[in-house]
Amino acid sequence: MLNLPNRFHFEGQKVAWGVIGEGTPLVLIHGTPFSSQVWRKIAPLLAGKFKVYFFDLLGYGLSEKSDHQNVSLEVQNRLLVALLNEWGLVTPEVLCHDFGGATALRAYYLNGIRYAKLTIIDPVAIAPWGSPFVQHVRKHEAAFSGLPEFAHNALLAEYLKTSAYSELTKEALDVYMAPWQGKEGQAAFYHQIAQMDQAYTDEIENLYEPMANIQLLWGEKDEWIPLSQGKRFAHMVSQNQLTLVPHSGHLMQEDAPEAIIAALLL
Repeated sequence: MLNLPNRFHFEGQKVAWGVIGEGTPLVLIHGTPFSSQVWRKIAPLLAGKFKVYFFDLLGYGLSEKSDHQNVSLEVQNRLLVALLNEWGLVTPEVLCHDFGGATALRAYYLNGIRYAKLTIIDPVAIAPWGSPFVQHVRKHEAAFSGLPEFAHNALLAEYLKTSAYSELTKEALDVYMAPWQGKEGQAAFYHQIAQMDQAYTDEIENLYEPMANIQLLWGEKDEWIPLSQGKRFAHMVSQNQLTLVPHSGHLMQEDAPEAIIAALLL
């Protein structure tokens, strides 16, 4: 497990973060409904070449969760900018996934942040996105937050299982479920889903253009964001340069962590 001993105060809220290794700065940004622990198998192997920074997005993992909290994509890029300033990083390398990809892209196009290299995995980046489940939770957040614990845990486990092509191990499932359990965690899980809004990627989609030093990885078996979306996005930002990863679903960190490590080290 990655250790996140530090707390950064962002707009009155605590954000958990950690750092390992020495070398070129590399910032890892996780997606939803995960935490920085998606990098637990990957960060230690990168720490021989990089000084690896990782954090839990606001409202996720060990970072602060509270009622009426803004944890949408609208706030996460501002958090990223604040953390880069806190760490004294100007043009770091960035490795990001899912909502982490949207966060890095919003910081690039809206906040003027630049990256020495951007490696982006199955990002939430172009319309349409948001499953029927997401849309249903957005309409009925209170009802889902009030589910009996056993029902919530069963729903959460089944939802997480669909993120990977291979069967998630018990260890992985326990790691990803833990932040969303208990009264606070359960409410936070549905709270972040209720704030998923395509408007935050619509805001930047018309700004996309070929970016220097970008590499895009996509799981061929991604059932959350299909490969067709990846090809469209690659056409916009990487001149159709797209690395397809076989036998990988959306959660490449579990299905094919070696593909991510190779992309950073080779």
